[in-house]
Amino acid sequence: MSKRIVTEKAPTASGPNSQGICSGNLLFTSGQIPVNPQSGEIPEEFEAQTVQVLKNVQALAESAGTTLARTVKTTCFLTDMGNYARFNTIYADYFTERPARSCIAVKALPRGVLVEVEAIIELR
Repeated sequence: MSKRIVTEKAPTASGPNSQGICSGNLLFTSGQIPVNPQSGEIPEEFEAQTVQVLKNVQALAESAGTTLARTVKTTCFLTDMGNYARFNTIYADYFTERPARSCIAVKALPRGVLVEVEAIIELR
């Protein structure tokens, strides 16, 4: 049976979806964009957007009772692969266990953001 994750520590779902779903022993997060959940603001700079996205994924993991160290797979979306090296530097600080990952260049993301990340994370 699935359980919906709802937390005020990550942005609310902006469409007909959930912030995350726990199914079996896994948490599946929806794609997180760099919206500050308290202010609703989006940072302008790429690095700040990346940090906010990863904090949002971390908040969903913690809300489900797990940690980023248990991440199995991420899918990362960048609007400019010229940011790939900068993204990797920040990403490595959050995903120290090196989960499987896909990183995809996309034409555009919601609200004009530069980065989005979704994750599959083992529950404790």
